[in-house]
Amino acid sequence: MVLLMQKEFVIKNLRTDFCHASTILRLAEDRLMCCWFGGQKEGTADVAIWGSHKDANGWSQPQKLADGAEANWNPVLFSYKDEITLFFKEGQEISNWKTYCRKSVDLGYSWSSPAELVADDNSGGRGPVRNKPVLLASGRIIAGGSTERGLWTSFADYSDDGGKTWHKSLPIGITGLLYKDGEKTAESNIAVSQQSFYGRGVIQPTIWESAPGELHMLMRSSEGYIYRSDSADNGDTWKEAYPTQLPNNNSGIDLVQAPFNQCLYLVCNPIHSNWGMRSPLSLFKSADNGKSWQKMLDLETEAGEFSYPAVIADKDGLDITYTWQRKNIVHCRFSKQEL
Repeated sequence: MVLLMQKEFVIKNLRTDFCHASTILRLAEDRLMCCWFGGQKEGTADVAIWGSHKDANGWSQPQKLADGAEANWNPVLFSYKDEITLFFKEGQEISNWKTYCRKSVDLGYSWSSPAELVADDNSGGRGPVRNKPVLLASGRIIAGGSTERGLWTSFADYSDDGGKTWHKSLPIGITGLLYKDGEKTAESNIAVSQQSFYGRGVIQPTIWESAPGELHMLMRSSEGYIYRSDSADNGDTWKEAYPTQLPNNNSGIDLVQAPFNQCLYLVCNPIHSNWGMRSPLSLFKSADNGKSWQKMLDLETEAGEFSYPAVIADKDGLDITYTWQRKNIVHCRFSKQEL
């Protein structure tokens, strides 16, 4: 079957020098919201969080939603009951990020004042580091977190009271991985902050629940492959990270479990190289809980950067957003009949 995706740019007029790291949320059957970060360049103090709504008239002009004293990064949208939360990072140094959030009860048109997700946290960021949280069968909200301090490690951050308080698991890392402090692990012309080239490990998990209390995460890594971990106790404890057969270029990934067929859909750059090229960007499918994967199509194949995807699913299909050459955000829609 040939997939006939609906594809469009989100940003009509880019008001910053670059844009990156989108998140997407379905607000209603015919409405979406997308956020990203943008400014002069990654890591500068002017980098803010921007957002746009889509309705029958298309995407709205972007609005600035967060602009802290230091650089902002990695927005994440999440809806729980009648409230939307916008999570985002703030800080010049990735290793010292703090996580802030804003709340909306009117579909993201007005927001509460920014507040720290976990007050006085100095761990390098709490809550979702890049990918959307998941509401578990138990009612728990769980998010994939990570820290970048030499040896990169992931963790699960969870809330049992609707997001009021958060608790983190022990670190999830690669056993036996070594890193010499101050070692630069790659040379690359990718337009990321130079601090990103120092460190090794696994970060930015994307999580799914295969059965009540049975959880799994995939993580980007510096080791040439996507890594995985599993939990049998609702996310309280996790196995050590282990490699899958999926190549990874140490760039962002995201997946979703579709309600219309229970299959997993993963978007990533299938490149076996630490800080390798960020093209192609491809869509994969798994019908066996991530044991094997079938490549469905390439979303992008040209030279350049097509990266940091976000994917969500509803009863009728998938929505995907991703960075397009750091000059726009692309939105794609696939119907369930195609998938």
